[in-house]
Amino acid sequence: MIKSYFKIAFRGFWKHKLFTLINIIGLSTGISAALVIYLIVHFDFTFDKFQTDGDRIYRVVTNFTFAGDPAYNPGVCGPLPGAVKSQVTGLQTIAPVFKLFLPDVSVLQNKTGPVKFKAQKNIILADSGYFNLIQYKWLAGSPKTALNDPYQVVLTSDQAKLYFPGSSFEEMLGKTVVYDTIKTTVTGIVQTIQENTGFTFHDFISYSTGIANKDIKAQLRLNNWGGTTVKSQLFVKLFPNTTTRQIEDQLNNILKQHNPPVKGKTQKFSLQPLNDIHFNAKYGGVNFDDAANKTTSYGLLLIGLFLLLLGCINFINLTTARSTHRAKEIGIRKTMGSSRAQLIIQFLSETFFITLISVAISAALAPFILKLFSGFVNPRIKVDLLHQPGILLFLLALSIVVSLLSGFYPALVLSGYKPVSVLKNQAQSNSGKSRNAIMRKSLTVTQFVIAQFFIMATLLVGKQIYYAVHKELGFKKDAIIVVNSPYKNRQASKNLVFIDKLKLMPQVEMVSAGNDPPSSENTSSTEAEYVDGKKEVKLSELGEKFGDENYTRLYKIKLLAGRNLQVADTNKAFLVNLTLTKMLGFKNPADAVGKVINNFNGDHKMQIIGVVSDFHQESLHAPIMPLVILTRTDKYFNGTFHIALKPQTADGHEWSSAITHIQAAWKQIYPEDDFQYDFVDKTVAKFYEKEQHTSTLLTWATGLSIFISCLGLLGLAIYTTNQRTKEIGVRKVLGATVSQIVTLLSTELVLLIILAFVIVTPVAWWAMNKWMQGFADRTSISWWIFATSGAGMLLAAGFTSSFQTVKAAMANPVKSLRSE
Repeated sequence: MIKSYFKIAFRGFWKHKLFTLINIIGLSTGISAALVIYLIVHFDFTFDKFQTDGDRIYRVVTNFTFAGDPAYNPGVCGPLPGAVKSQVTGLQTIAPVFKLFLPDVSVLQNKTGPVKFKAQKNIILADSGYFNLIQYKWLAGSPKTALNDPYQVVLTSDQAKLYFPGSSFEEMLGKTVVYDTIKTTVTGIVQTIQENTGFTFHDFISYSTGIANKDIKAQLRLNNWGGTTVKSQLFVKLFPNTTTRQIEDQLNNILKQHNPPVKGKTQKFSLQPLNDIHFNAKYGGVNFDDAANKTTSYGLLLIGLFLLLLGCINFINLTTARSTHRAKEIGIRKTMGSSRAQLIIQFLSETFFITLISVAISAALAPFILKLFSGFVNPRIKVDLLHQPGILLFLLALSIVVSLLSGFYPALVLSGYKPVSVLKNQAQSNSGKSRNAIMRKSLTVTQFVIAQFFIMATLLVGKQIYYAVHKELGFKKDAIIVVNSPYKNRQASKNLVFIDKLKLMPQVEMVSAGNDPPSSENTSSTEAEYVDGKKEVKLSELGEKFGDENYTRLYKIKLLAGRNLQVADTNKAFLVNLTLTKMLGFKNPADAVGKVINNFNGDHKMQIIGVVSDFHQESLHAPIMPLVILTRTDKYFNGTFHIALKPQTADGHEWSSAITHIQAAWKQIYPEDDFQYDFVDKTVAKFYEKEQHTSTLLTWATGLSIFISCLGLLGLAIYTTNQRTKEIGVRKVLGATVSQIVTLLSTELVLLIILAFVIVTPVAWWAMNKWMQGFADRTSISWWIFATSGAGMLLAAGFTSSFQTVKAAMANPVKSLRSE
């Protein structure tokens, strides 16, 4: 019986190729989107799910408040891991981790000499507790002894093959790996984790090495209870039946003993669950990577669901619209004894057949779609049906759901025909036809609502990105290059030589040494206070920018009052922004000049020598904060060179020539370090990478939704005009013009689009307004966004349907009436 069902289905599909093709294209488009989105979302939601007892693994994080303002840090103070091991009960495993700052790695691969790997990431200090916490497969060495002594290192298999190609894992044991100046011995090799995880470290140096080596020991700050760094993290595994509250109370009691609370500032430890780490933007990922966004993931799921729904709506509309073509077949089947249940199964099997074809097409397209979005899709997301049974299960479940969603209502309609009425050419009563028509119109309106929502969202996101990138930020950002001197090889004398060379270049307009540009993702802040008589202002988060006397001139930051910075102002005076003067209570910027800020960076008194206009220090997501600009003679605060280039001529070769000369000067001074540079305007544009990715996804979703909707419209237009061939012929014989007939056939479509526009506009406005709240400085939600969406949908739908309506209106009425 099933075989006959599929045989009949195939014959029907072959007979009506166009409608079958429309259904397959619509469904495969929706299923492709759903599959790719499933892969992306599944990747994020399965992070570290493979860990044994993952529900008992936590990261200790630090929460601060400064004058009521919260701050969050994924790290802990240096002495805490040792104190936890000796004083805290209820913990099964304790695993401290300290990340080294981009060490250069040197290994001896052969007799020709050492091979260097510059600025390696993902290298940490760890002890045996780490491998008790995170499950690795050991390929060589023993987890019990591999990290017990100083100057031992464990490597992942991928990193070991990079360092020692051609050697077996057993042969690698005992080999030497040098990290900057730290000489270590390989004592273990573990299998690189293949599952989705934030624990992407690949070199594990024994934690005791940090205690034995004076340079690293200084970074660990083992006696500093007041300092917290993101590089020092602590992971713990609780015993069963131990609560997080019990552990947090013990941790905070230890903190109170060694670092009593002070007025205006609080510090507390808390436990962050393992399954929260990948999604919590307040603390960031294990390896300091950006946290995934659950809201974004849920938004992607909605987009996938909507696109899938559009394909299903197409199928339902076309199937029910063409139901009368199968009326006699159904009548005969019922007369011959077929039950309604058998007919429903037959129609669902036909739907399942089309769905399977669509799923196969989608599975074949998925790798190409992922490659298309490779710019912002994790490269570890792949489609491998043979080694990913979860994808096969998802596709099977999707096939069943889509078949039921698309086929159940048409199956009910078709199987509900009465054989007597059908064989008398009365397939449906007027009420039945009316119900089907209402259903088709409702589904069509739903399609237009979804498509117009995507259009409106895409336009607004694009408008906000354009606003953010092109907004006047309060400083000059064009034609400025930023070059960072090498952190480990940074010397004040070399910096001065490099600056002198830059000043001699004809393409360079001005040079400034300092730290970050005015607007940067790297933020530095401190605390201070201002006292004037009885008035006292606590400054709990005072932003800092470091630069020389050319810093404000180079960036064209306007000086509102006072004078500019001088070298003699170091540790004595600074510039402040307008926001800070208002916070201190000054209406006139000039009144703030000469005032003194107390307890700056702990115990310094700093005089205000000038006031500059406000500028955005971060992306437009963040408000403008109170800020000071100061000079420092320390090499670490003057290791960034800001280079303003002269305008290019019509030929446009000056900047490339300038970069070539700058690189040559760099290599003379820092021959062993790579030359890297960034244009400030491009750095600012990168602030909105996530929004640009969102815009790209929305653009694709919009295009696909319009495509699927118009595909369905084309099918309905073809069917409708075929059904009304005789009516069109009669009207033309009676004198109707082509334009009148096109208007007649298009009026209903226009009304449906207008209805969808009325429904979607308030919903879209609410959603867009909600999204815009994430920006401290934002563009307006303009009326033209909604108008463009409605007009664009009208044009797209009208253009699509016009292929068939104009053709029908121009047809010879004699032929159409003769065919009837």
